[in-house]
Amino acid sequence: MAFGIGDLPRMISGPVGLASRLRSVTLALTFTVLLVMQAGSVQAQSNSIQELAAGLAGADFNETSRIVDQIAATGDSGAVPLLEALVAGDLYYRKSDNAIFIAERGGAGYLLTDPFSGAAAGEAGRRDVTKVRVNNSLRRDIRSALGGLTLMSTDADVRLDAASAILKSRDPEAIEALDQAIAAESDDGVKLVMERARAAAILNSDSDESTKIVAVETIAQKADQEARSILLAVAEEADGALRAAIDKAVASVEASLALWSTAQNIWYGLSLGSVLLLAAIGLAITFGVMGVINMAHGEMVMIGAYVTFLVQEVIRTQAPYLFDASLLIALPLAFVTAGLVGIAIEQGVIRFLYGRPLETLLATWGLSLILQQTVRTIFGPTNQEVGAPSWMSGAFELGGLTLTYGRVWIIVFALVTFACLVVVLRRTSLGLQMRAVTQNRRMAGSMGIRTTWTDALTFGLGSGIAGIAGVALSQIDNVSPNLGQSYIIDSFMVVVFGGVGNLWGTLVGALSLGVLNKFLEPYAGAVLGKILVLVFIILFIQKRPRGLFALKGRAVDQ
Repeated sequence: MAFGIGDLPRMISGPVGLASRLRSVTLALTFTVLLVMQAGSVQAQSNSIQELAAGLAGADFNETSRIVDQIAATGDSGAVPLLEALVAGDLYYRKSDNAIFIAERGGAGYLLTDPFSGAAAGEAGRRDVTKVRVNNSLRRDIRSALGGLTLMSTDADVRLDAASAILKSRDPEAIEALDQAIAAESDDGVKLVMERARAAAILNSDSDESTKIVAVETIAQKADQEARSILLAVAEEADGALRAAIDKAVASVEASLALWSTAQNIWYGLSLGSVLLLAAIGLAITFGVMGVINMAHGEMVMIGAYVTFLVQEVIRTQAPYLFDASLLIALPLAFVTAGLVGIAIEQGVIRFLYGRPLETLLATWGLSLILQQTVRTIFGPTNQEVGAPSWMSGAFELGGLTLTYGRVWIIVFALVTFACLVVVLRRTSLGLQMRAVTQNRRMAGSMGIRTTWTDALTFGLGSGIAGIAGVALSQIDNVSPNLGQSYIIDSFMVVVFGGVGNLWGTLVGALSLGVLNKFLEPYAGAVLGKILVLVFIILFIQKRPRGLFALKGRAVDQ
C-alpha cells in the first residue's frame, strides 16, 4: 500500500483507535522521508555529474580521461549529450567562470547550450570561450563511455547503436556493462549485436583460451565482412587451439561470403534485368506487331520521367502532403502522355513508311533528336531532381543480402506491368486484334479488323508502357534529355534475344542479360562486359535467328 502526504488527515481522523492512528502517521512520515531522500539522491547524482564536468575546464588529456571515467561510472544517461559534444569537439568552457557549454558557431561568436538541460545559454565571443580538447586516445575512451551509458537506454535504437559502437571498438572494459545489458535486453536483434560486441571485446582482452574460442564461435555465427575483419585482427597474435579455431572460423565465413556474393550478383542482375524489361517491353510490342524499328522509343521513356518530374514539382508547391503518392499519380499521366505522343508519331510519320525499314529507322532517329532538343529547350540540359517517396527509401538485410526498397519496388512494378500486358493481349479485344495482325495482317484485314487503327493503338500502347517505365527509371537514373539513349540499344538486344514480338521471350531475355552483365562486370568491366554480351547475342542469333522464343504465324512462315 502506498501513502502520500495528502493521506495524513484521513489517517488521523479515521474510525480507528489511537494506536492505529499513530502507526498510520508513522508509516506516512517514513514514506515521505524516503521520497525526499530519493529526490535528494537524484539531485545529488545530477549535481555530481555537473561538478565532474566542471573539472573539464582547463584539464589536460590525462585529467580529462580520468573525469570521463568518473562520469561513466555514475551510469547516468544524462551525461550522454555532454560526452557526445566532447567527442565531436563542440564542448567549450567560458573563461570568466569555467562553466561548461556546447558551443555552435553563429554570427561573430558562439551560440551556447547547456549540456545537461539542453536550454539555450546565450552567446559568447570567440575569445570568451575555449574548447575542451581531446586526442584520438581520449575519443576511444569517450566512445566506450558512451556505449556503457547508452546500453541501458529505453530506446532500442540507442541500445543498438551503443552495442554497434562497442563491436567496432572491441573495448574490453565494456564487458561488464554488456553482461548487464544482455541480461536485461528483451529485443532479440539488439541482444544478438550485444553478444557479438561482448565476444569481440573478449577477443581483445586477457581472457583465457577456452573463453576466447567460444567468442570466436559467436563472432562467426554472422558470416559478414565485419566478422572476418575481427577474426583476422586477432589471428596474428593467436596460437595453438585458438589459432586453429580462428582459421576454421575464417574459412567458414569466407565460404559463406562467397555464396552470398554470388546471390548478391544474381539480385543485382535481376534488378538490372527488371530495368531492361521495363525499357524493352513496349518495344517488343511495336517491333513485334508492326515490324517498326523505332529509334525514338527511348524518348518515350524520357517523356515518362519528365512527367514524373512535373507531377512532383506541382505537389511540392501545391500539396506537399501528397508527395508519397507522387509516383502513383504520375503513372497514369505518363502512360497517357507518352501514348498520345506515340500515336501522333505513328499517324504523322510512320504510317507513310511501312515496308521501308531503313527510312523508318532514319525517320524515328530524327524524331528522337527533335524530342530531345524540345525537352532540352523547355527544361534545360541539366539533370532534374526527382525525389523518392518514403516507401522507396532505405534498405533492409535478408540473410547476407542487402536489398534496397527502391530496387525491390521496381522489380515488383516490372512484373506487375508485364502481367497486366499479358492480360491485355490475351483477354481483351484489342489484344486479339493485335495478335491477329501479328500472325497474318492481310487475313486480319479481310476479317474486318481495321489494321491501320490497330497499328496506331499498338504503337500508342507500346509508347505508353515506355512512359510508365520512365516513371520507374526516374528513381534510379538521372532525369535528363539523354535518359532514353541509355536504354535503346539494350532494349533492342533484349527483344532480339528473347524473340521478336514474344513477351515471355522479352521477360526471359531481359532477366538473363541482366544477370549475365552483372557476372561479367567484375572481370571485364562495365563497358567490355556489354561488348561481350553484344558479341554473345550476335553469335546466338546466327544459330537461332528468331531468338529464344520464335513467334509462330503464317506471316512468319511465308
